[in-house]
Amino acid sequence: MRALWTAATGMHAQQLTLDVIANNLANVQTAGFKRSRVDFQDLVYETLQAPGAAAAQGQEIPSGFQVGHGSRAVATQRLFIKGDLQQTGNSLDLAIEGEGFFQVQLPGGETAYTRAGAFKKNSEGRLVTAEGFTLQPPITIPADAISVTVGVDGTVSVTQAGQTQPQQVGTIELVRFVNPAGLSSQGRNLFLPTQASGDAVPGTPGQDGLGTLLQGFIESSNVNVVEEMVGLITSQRAYEINSRAIRTADEMMQTANNLIRG
Repeated sequence: MRALWTAATGMHAQQLTLDVIANNLANVQTAGFKRSRVDFQDLVYETLQAPGAAAAQGQEIPSGFQVGHGSRAVATQRLFIKGDLQQTGNSLDLAIEGEGFFQVQLPGGETAYTRAGAFKKNSEGRLVTAEGFTLQPPITIPADAISVTVGVDGTVSVTQAGQTQPQQVGTIELVRFVNPAGLSSQGRNLFLPTQASGDAVPGTPGQDGLGTLLQGFIESSNVNVVEEMVGLITSQRAYEINSRAIRTADEMMQTANNLIRG
C-alpha cells in the first residue's frame, strides 16, 4: 500500500527537522551562531489522469488525478539574520554591524570566515580565536599596551606605557559574499566558501555594505527560543500524524486480509 511509504517519507523529513531544531537550540548561547531551517519538496507524482486530457469530443478534463509519494528535505538554509548585540566591556570583543565576516587563518594555511568576534591574545600578542586561529590580516598588540582601541573602520590603536598618544598597529579587514547562505559550515563558528557562495570580497569596515565594527560587544546567536519551540511542537505533531497514517494503512490492510480469509 502506497500510504505506508508515503507516510514514512514524512516521518523521515520530520526527524531531520527535529535534528536541525535541536542544533539551533543547542547553540542558543553560541556567539555569532546563525540558525538553520529545513527546506522541503514534494516527491514525484503518479498521474492516473492528466489534467486537460480529452474527456470527449470538444471536452477536456478540468483537473487531473495525481497521487503524490510524500516529501523530502532538500536543503538546510543558514539564516544570516543579525543576532542581538551583547555588551561585554572587553576591548577585544568585536561585533559586526552589517553583513561582513572576519577572516582567520587555519593551521593548514586556509582562510576561514566567522561572525564570532570574541578574540584573545596569544603568547605573541596576536589576536586569535578561542582555538588559536590568527585573525587576518594579523594584528599584534604590544606587551606593554595599556589600552586597545578599535575604530568603526577597523583601525586598531594601542596606548603603550609611558606614551600619551595612541599608535596604530594595524587595520582589521572584513569580507562579504554574494550568497552567504552558500557557505559551508565547519563548526567552531567557522565557514568556508563554496562555488555557491562565491569568492570572498574583502574591504574596509563601513564600506561597500561590509558593516562597521563595534568594540566591547559580541553578536549573540540569532536563535529565537520561542520560535524554535513552536517549530519543535509542530514537527512533533507532524511526526505523530504521519505515524498514525501508517497505523491506519496497516489496519486497512489487516481488514482487507480478514475479508479474504472470511
